[in-house]
Amino acid sequence: MKKFLSLLLIFASTILPAPFSYSQTPGSSWSEKMAATAVNIWQDSLVTETGKAATWSFDEGLVLEGFTNVWRRTAKGAYFKFVQTSMNRFVKPDGSIARYKSEDFELDDVKNGRILLTLYKVTLQEKYYKAATLLREQLRKQPRTKEGNFWHQNIYPYQTWLNDLYLAQPFYAEYAATFNQPEAFEDIANQFISLENHLRDTETGLLNPGWDEARTQKWIDRNTDLSLFWGRAMGLYGAGLVDVLEYFPVKHPQRTALLQILERFALAVEKVQDSKSGVWYQILDQPTSKNNYSEASASSLFVYALGKAVRLGYLPQKYEAVALKGHEGIVKEFIKTNETGQVNLEGTASVDNLGGSPYRDDSYEFLYSKKVVTNDPNGVGAFLMASNEMELRTITTVGKGKTLLLDGYFNNEFIKDASGQTIPFHYKWEEQDNNGFSLLGEHARYMRAQTAELKQAPTAQNLKNADVYLIVDPDTEKETAQPNYVQPAHVKAISEWVKNGGVLLLMGNDLPNNEFDHFNTLAKAFGIEFKKETKNLVIGNDFELGKIVVPANHSIFKNGRQLFLKDISTLNLKSPAKSVLDHKGDVVMAVAKVGKGTVFAVGDPWLYNEYTDGRKLPAEYQNFEAGTDLLTWLFQQVPATSK
Repeated sequence: MKKFLSLLLIFASTILPAPFSYSQTPGSSWSEKMAATAVNIWQDSLVTETGKAATWSFDEGLVLEGFTNVWRRTAKGAYFKFVQTSMNRFVKPDGSIARYKSEDFELDDVKNGRILLTLYKVTLQEKYYKAATLLREQLRKQPRTKEGNFWHQNIYPYQTWLNDLYLAQPFYAEYAATFNQPEAFEDIANQFISLENHLRDTETGLLNPGWDEARTQKWIDRNTDLSLFWGRAMGLYGAGLVDVLEYFPVKHPQRTALLQILERFALAVEKVQDSKSGVWYQILDQPTSKNNYSEASASSLFVYALGKAVRLGYLPQKYEAVALKGHEGIVKEFIKTNETGQVNLEGTASVDNLGGSPYRDDSYEFLYSKKVVTNDPNGVGAFLMASNEMELRTITTVGKGKTLLLDGYFNNEFIKDASGQTIPFHYKWEEQDNNGFSLLGEHARYMRAQTAELKQAPTAQNLKNADVYLIVDPDTEKETAQPNYVQPAHVKAISEWVKNGGVLLLMGNDLPNNEFDHFNTLAKAFGIEFKKETKNLVIGNDFELGKIVVPANHSIFKNGRQLFLKDISTLNLKSPAKSVLDHKGDVVMAVAKVGKGTVFAVGDPWLYNEYTDGRKLPAEYQNFEAGTDLLTWLFQQVPATSK
């Protein structure tokens, strides 16, 4: 543990300040600078008072979600380890959670559930599933208003707060999507719809921070139930809505209603953005009022919500400019670098919940009197999320308008997850553990491509809309009871698709784990044959045995030069196939140009998570960088009129 923290602190101390730019070199991005600050301040948990045990808190979940997003963008394993180490302070081997009391029915406690789901999906450790399920069970029993909205907490009866939709609903949606609980989505949508009906101001479009169904709280207006418009509450609401939509079924009848709510949110937020600085205020619609001030956490949450919504196609492109201006303003207004090079975030309002003791009302005096904090976790977490989202704009958009189709017919394996349901397994887009292609798929989507899976036999019709088609590791009988072998009709359909401009990516495997005879009937159509052998045999963690160095000035691999390929099949080639990478006298990778199309072949599924996500390979290996190089090259091979 101490060694790990030392390494992170060394990493933090080596990051130097740089002028704001979306083309910053890797490692100097604003999200990574802020992550280094978080490590320096909190190490492995948010211990805000010396000698006081860390609590199971919403704040920590916000920071760790920021770390998780940065890890997915950069594939630097230290970020994931930071997240896991932090959660391991709370999650016990039996799946119970230290310092968590389900009987309090506090929605703040549910926020960390998304981190637990990530840890379960990546590591498959059952304790994380059990801990996440504790939070899901809390939601089953959570007290509700008559219209079905969760109470904020047991001690706040009949009250629903705007930020509750961020605390609970994204976790609720992700859990439901992961463990096949479709009935949850109607409930989730209804809570958004109900709360907007109660809290939206028709004049400004802004939402007030809370609703008291019992109408007993001093913070409500007796006639309207409304109070002032708080920046962070509105920002959390927007972030929660966008995160929910990522898991919400595309064909669900309520999805349209949620998208319409998001459009109304975005319009209202745009109107109250400060035209000069680009940031937003603590009290959103009163920028010139005495003692009001611009606020970092709200501004960051708005940038995150709008930026992500545009990237995923939920909002029109015009909101991209709003998000970019907002992030530029945040850096200018709130980011300061001290004499040691540490980046600090100023301008975050301290906690501003309603009610409690001493009583917190909705008065202007109460809101502007809140202490403004440097490096408050609410601000740091939101800034990590916002900056990472904007830094995704540094990734090429070469995949825009293209579809990367993954075969799920020849590779068709299944396992049972911790909940007992049977799920697809081995090289799947949704699979985040070592065996999956989730990181590869995510980065294809960062390049603005669409990812899909073909679970039927390939035909001219179902390949029609694919630009790049990936077939990986066809099943043997030991992997699937009734494997789907490549047949002549499949070879014909795929060959014609390639000739018409399709880009085919063939990934084999080593001798014990790959079906060769039928698979080679397809490969040979392009002058390629996977050998029935195993090369680059790696024993344990002797990574040197799997090292392959790419020559300088390579046509495909510009950034990933030192590769790791373990236990591979090499290739025999005939025209039109040509080698693009040799190793010790063997052909490792090959390309064939056929008609208008392209075929790329390699004898290993080497871009799966275990060897790209930074958690296992030593840092000198560059499979992650090579994977993005390959994706870029594949998309570039697609003819302009391939469809």
